[in-house]
Amino acid sequence: MTTTLITGANKGLGRETARRLLAEGHTVYVGARDAERGRRTAEELGARFVHLDVTDAQSVAAAAKTIEAEGGLDVLVNNAGVEGRLPDGGIVGAADETAESMRALFETNVFGLVQVTHAFLPLLRRSAAPVVVNLSSGLSRTSALADPTHPTAFYPGVAYPASKAAVNMVTVQFAKAFPEIRINAVEPGYTRTDLNHNTGTQTVEEGAEIIVRMALVGPDGPTGTFGDVNGPLSW
Repeated sequence: MTTTLITGANKGLGRETARRLLAEGHTVYVGARDAERGRRTAEELGARFVHLDVTDAQSVAAAAKTIEAEGGLDVLVNNAGVEGRLPDGGIVGAADETAESMRALFETNVFGLVQVTHAFLPLLRRSAAPVVVNLSSGLSRTSALADPTHPTAFYPGVAYPASKAAVNMVTVQFAKAFPEIRINAVEPGYTRTDLNHNTGTQTVEEGAEIIVRMALVGPDGPTGTFGDVNGPLSW
């Protein structure tokens, strides 16, 4: 039996990934910082709930102890993330970006991801087929944002693309450090979720496809890669 933890799994891509992996026979932990929503989602899906705020070290440590006591972990999906949009759905541009506003995104998207991964490494290293899937973004690709003809070049934000570029680097370095673990970054695409105020152009079912695919890779699968549903992407 494969046991999987998905952070930020009470809605959006995390919830859909949980639903799909449950259908594949995984035991799935719905990690959520909102206990009420997390428990409700777990009950609706037939999953397990674990309270987990990726920015809170005590919460992460407690979740790791709970999952260890209940049998261990094989797959970690680092799904929790924020984009930092304004209340009206607007995107903070370079002129208004501050160290404080960037720090808020990095706390969840980068430091939270590293904190969770570090806490669960001992459990993953005991697994016969450990896997880590890190949610990145097409907006992390510097070459694409620098190309005025590329579809993503319009995006004015700084913090979100920078945080996801950092996720890519973390993915590469962790994959090299732990060759026994399949560690990959994925680009789910512009998906309609609360993260982007539901402005995305594809469904969560479409967005979750690459996440699920990489969560199911075996010991001989790829590692240290970045890709979307159509195949590998340049960093």
